Amino acid sequence: MSESSDRAAALRLRIGREELLVRQRYETASIVNDILIAVWFIVGSVMFFSADWTRTGTWCFLLGSVELLIRPVIRLSRHVHLGRFHNRYAQHDRSDRKDRSDRKDGSDPHDGRGGSPTGDESTQDF
Repeated sequence: MSESSDRAAALRLRIGREELLVRQRYETASIVNDILIAVWFIVGSVMFFSADWTRTGTWCFLLGSVELLIRPVIRLSRHVHLGRFHNRYAQHDRSDRKDRSDRKDGSDPHDGRGGSPTGDESTQDF
């Protein structure tokens, strides 16, 4: 293989439809969370201009701080969720590669002609 084809193979990404959907959902949750953080802190800051609203403003700051804690939880959840996809696809790819290497003679066990390269079905393990 040439260097350019090695580089092209290294850049190939395999992302399934489900993985893209999961990424989009976590991205949306993260954006909504960031907006809520800003809203809580802006509202809390405005409330601090009046002594009558200071207590409510303090609660807004507390809610904003909780939202800041939610941010890494969303990221960690996304990481774990996508890790499951990657593990599932990696296991599937490994089994596909093993099946192909086991069939070096080119026979396909799914073609209806049997999977034994010698044609002797009595030696197959079930």
